[in-house]
Amino acid sequence: MDRAQLDALITTMVATQDRVSDLLFITGKAALVEVDGRLSPLEIEGQNPVSTEFIDAMSALIIGGDQRLLSDYETTGSCDGSYVVEGVARFRVNIYKEKNQCAIVMRKLQPKAPSLAFLGLPPIFEEIIKEKNGIVFVTGATGSGKTTTLAALINELNQTQPIHIVTLEDPIEFVHEHALAAIRQRELGRDFYSFAQGLRSALRQAPKVILLGEIRDRETMEIALTAAETGHLVFSTLHTIGAGQTINRILGFFTKDEEEQLRYRLSDTVRYIVSQRLVPKSDNSRLLITEVLGSNLRTRESIRYGESEGKTFHSIIDASATFGWHSFDHCLLKALENNQIIEETAILYGNDKGKMRRDIDLHHKRTGRSQVDPLSELKLNVYPTIKPVAQPSASDAVQTSARKVIQPRAK
Repeated sequence: MDRAQLDALITTMVATQDRVSDLLFITGKAALVEVDGRLSPLEIEGQNPVSTEFIDAMSALIIGGDQRLLSDYETTGSCDGSYVVEGVARFRVNIYKEKNQCAIVMRKLQPKAPSLAFLGLPPIFEEIIKEKNGIVFVTGATGSGKTTTLAALINELNQTQPIHIVTLEDPIEFVHEHALAAIRQRELGRDFYSFAQGLRSALRQAPKVILLGEIRDRETMEIALTAAETGHLVFSTLHTIGAGQTINRILGFFTKDEEEQLRYRLSDTVRYIVSQRLVPKSDNSRLLITEVLGSNLRTRESIRYGESEGKTFHSIIDASATFGWHSFDHCLLKALENNQIIEETAILYGNDKGKMRRDIDLHHKRTGRSQVDPLSELKLNVYPTIKPVAQPSASDAVQTSARKVIQPRAK
C-alpha cells in the first residue's frame, strides 16, 4: 500500500454516507464507518475482513517515521496523530494495540471552525467569551463534541476581539485563519513536547486567551490555575459529565493536605463549567445538549466548602435560569417541546428521571395532550344479563297466607 491508495480508500469511505464521523479498522472485522453513533461495515476488495498486515501498512503511512509517535506506541500502547487527505478532510488518528495487534480509529474533522450560531448553542455562550480572566472548562465524554464547542468559542473571539490567542492542541483539529485576533496554534510533539511545558512557554508569549486541549496531570492543572490567576482567560477540557464531578476530578490531581487551598483557588478562578452530551434525535441524527454553571456567590461557596443539602450545583443552576444557566434536564425538556427528541430519550438522558416524568406530564397538560393509558386498549366483553325473578316481600307473604286461611271450604 502507498499513500495514494490510502487516500483513495479514505475518500471512498467518507463518501459512502453523509455525516460520517469516524473510520475504524480492527483486525478480523470489516472496515467500519460511524454515522450518528452507529457503525456500518464497508467491504474493501481483498480485505474483508481487514487483515493485520493491512492495518500495519496503514499505520506506517500515517505515522510516517515520526519518532515521538513511534515511541508513544511502543511505550504506552497507543499514539495520537493527524492525517490529511487534500481536498477531502483532515483526521485525528489514534493508533493502538489490541490483543497485541494494531488497530486504528480516524475521527473526521470539519474543514473550518464552526460558529456559535452554526452549532445552535444557547445565548449564554456569547457571555462566556466576554470574560477577561479565569478558567472555563468544557467537559463531557469522549466524542461528545467538546473540541467543536471550544473551536466555536475561539472562532468567535477571533472574529470579534483584537487580542492574541495561543492554542495548545493534540493534534490541531480546526485550523483558524487570522481575523481580528492574532491566533497561533501549536501542536503537541511538533511544536512542544508536553502540555505543561507548552503552557509554561505560552505565559511568556503575551497571550490574552489560552486554549489548552486537555488537562491530563497535576503539573498542567497547576500552571493553568496560575495562568487564570495572573489575568489570562484559559479554556480547557476534562472527561467529566457534570460540575460536581469536574471539581472532584481537579481535587483528585492533588493531595488531601492541599484540598482546602485548592478549593479557594478554584472558587476564585472558575468562571464557567460547560458539560455536554450528544443524544439521538427523532430523525436518527444527534442533538447536542448542554449544562452550564456560571460563577456567583453560591457557586463560589459550594466550590469552597463542598456541596451540601440545598446547596448543590443543580439547585444553583435551577435558581439561576434567568441568567441563561441551564441543566441537562432543562435542555432535554426544551428539545422535547420542539419535537426534536422523543419522551424515552428525555427520560433516558435526564439526571432526575422522576422529575423529568413529572415535567413531561405537565407539558402534556399545558399543550392539551393526554398520555395514552395502557389499559385503554383493553375491552371487557359484556354478556346479556338474565332478569332475576322478583321475590315476594315479607308483607306479600303474610297476605297470601292469610287468604289461604280465610278461604271458605267448598261444600
